[in-house]
Amino acid sequence: MKITYEFLTGEIVEVEVVDSLGEFVIGIDNDTFNSNQTESRRHKSYDYSLDQGKQFAAANKEIAATIATNETIESLHIAYGNLLPQQRDLIRKVFYEGLSITYIACTEGVSKGAIQDRLRKIYKKIKINLK
Repeated sequence: MKITYEFLTGEIVEVEVVDSLGEFVIGIDNDTFNSNQTESRRHKSYDYSLDQGKQFAAANKEIAATIATNETIESLHIAYGNLLPQQRDLIRKVFYEGLSITYIACTEGVSKGAIQDRLRKIYKKIKINLK
């Protein structure tokens, strides 16, 4: 029996072997081909599923953390929405614009302690809304 080998370089070599050895080599080649086909089908099925918009669950702690973070952010948005307009304005100035409490107190003509008291009341109200 002759076995033909084709190398990546394009070189082809034929080797004469005993029939039993030839059948064994052909069996190995067939098993390798079938295994590659099975593996290929799995990948194609997964890729096809992704293309169809299917999602697969992942056992990852980051997903749970992301969901918890999203829920916390949503709760904060709701709590922020429950504040009075002037309270939201103060939060915006302190946390989004980065203005100092002293600067805000000067522009509003009140003491620094008054702004700190307002912030404490806001924090307390947000805490109550988050529960």
